[in-house]
Amino acid sequence: METDKWGRRIRAFRKLKGYTQEGLAKELAISVSVLGEIERGSRIPKEDLLVNVSEVLNIPLHDLIPQDEYDRSE
Repeated sequence: METDKWGRRIRAFRKLKGYTQEGLAKELAISVSVLGEIERGSRIPKEDLLVNVSEVLNIPLHDLIPQDEYDRSE
């Protein structure tokens, strides 16, 4: 499923930076259930949420973009 690529990357960076789902959801001002849906791939994150995730996790936005999506944008 295409949507799970976003979620896998967000989950990986969240764990790498030491956040729980609850902690990151609180920082992003979203519910844990929304974050869980994104990480499971049942919801595609909107661009503004991706920007917030990159800021909170202190990573470049392009690091969140799945490689196949990044290749399409070039």
